[in-house]
Amino acid sequence: MDVRRNIYFYHKRDSDIMEKAAPLFEIAERYGFTIVSDYSKANIIASIGDDGTFLQAVRMTGFRDDCLYVGIATGNSLSMYCDFLLNDTSKMIEAVTSSERTEVRRYPTIEVSVDGQGTFSCLNDFSIRSSVIKTLVIDVFVDQLHLETFRGDGLVIATPTGSTAYNKSVNGSIVDPLLSCMQVSEVASVNNNVYRTLGTSFIVGSERTLTLKVISDDNDQPTMGMDNEALSIRSVDKINIKISDKKIKTLKLKDNSFWDKVKRTFL
Repeated sequence: MDVRRNIYFYHKRDSDIMEKAAPLFEIAERYGFTIVSDYSKANIIASIGDDGTFLQAVRMTGFRDDCLYVGIATGNSLSMYCDFLLNDTSKMIEAVTSSERTEVRRYPTIEVSVDGQGTFSCLNDFSIRSSVIKTLVIDVFVDQLHLETFRGDGLVIATPTGSTAYNKSVNGSIVDPLLSCMQVSEVASVNNNVYRTLGTSFIVGSERTLTLKVISDDNDQPTMGMDNEALSIRSVDKINIKISDKKIKTLKLKDNSFWDKVKRTFL
């Protein structure tokens, strides 16, 4: 922390947040941090809000792997990406004054390429779903192997940290972020005597490439999502997904591990 002194705060621009965050701004300046208005000049990016705000902060600042991200919750409880509470400044003071109590966590991200129309990063997940009341059909390849032809409502491709979000709601597994991998989970798959999928989520390692070939008519192009935002591209034939070389670095207290968060959130 002693070599990172330029901090950019990402939050809603409303009077309520500005008022609540005022003590935080004062603490930052008191301990020698420079608050910058241009995130490209920051080496610390602090999001003030909830997990959705944190995901937006990472996306809006370009998934930078040369800076440290910090999540600060405005509510009364911590979340999966927010390690500090806005109304508990003592923990933040502890973080900036005692390096022995803090450590840097590295989260894997995935890289999604859609028909050569663009490459996009995701910290949580990429999802593809039917946009009409009709079964979505996707040929799923792992590297060059055609694994299955999926029929159903859609697929979720999640990072380890994203495994606790949409992925978990469709019965995917929770994955430790120390594992650099991605998980594929089905949304309402069709399994009968004619059509068959794995019927379960599966995990592929960082050296693998996942390819999705969408089989669809002109009038049933799917809806695609990156983290908590929709992808504007509508027409799609092939999607390539792999683990990115970029990892998002976040600051946490040593007594607040990923599995502490899992236990606190779900048990």
